[in-house]
Amino acid sequence: MPIKNTGTENLIKETAKRLFFAEGKLHATTQEIADAAGVNRTSLHYYFRSRDLLLEAVFKEAMQGLSQRLNECMEAKKPFKEKIASLIEVFLKDMIAFPYQETFLVTEINTLGKALMNDIQAGPVNTFLAEVKHEMDKGSLEPMDPLHFLMNLFSLLSYPLIMAPLYQQLFQVSSGDFALLIKQRKEIILTMLFKKN
Repeated sequence: MPIKNTGTENLIKETAKRLFFAEGKLHATTQEIADAAGVNRTSLHYYFRSRDLLLEAVFKEAMQGLSQRLNECMEAKKPFKEKIASLIEVFLKDMIAFPYQETFLVTEINTLGKALMNDIQAGPVNTFLAEVKHEMDKGSLEPMDPLHFLMNLFSLLSYPLIMAPLYQQLFQVSSGDFALLIKQRKEIILTMLFKKN
């Protein structure tokens, strides 16, 4: 069997990510992906054999990348509030660059099953949840199940970006004005999550 050209393989994956995550073309066909990558469909099928295998490869890379970036924030050796601020910055940067990534990930989990998430590490999240509980015990956070704290944090981050097209229409704001609102999210979220001293 010939050695695969990983440059072409990566080009196809990166093009698929751009179409799915940045442009929101979640139903892009293999022909559309091949055309956007500047390769023929035969090349795409050589590397991935089917659209489902390409989707699986893109999904796994996206989940691993996002998980790694979030884990680095959660495991950072810094004060808790700074850690949350860093996590917010990383998440928002990711979501602004790839506004449809979460929609894609949720769709694929529902379509292809939970087995796709086997590579997610529970250790950093569990350690982080213990830190959340410690902060609640200290009185800097409202007491609740630490899982609610984490779900609240991610909801405050992702929901406005997932709903951006609807919000822009509903609130009659331009893309630029909405981007400005998103830039303000970090301080707003920190104010909402942490008790005032």
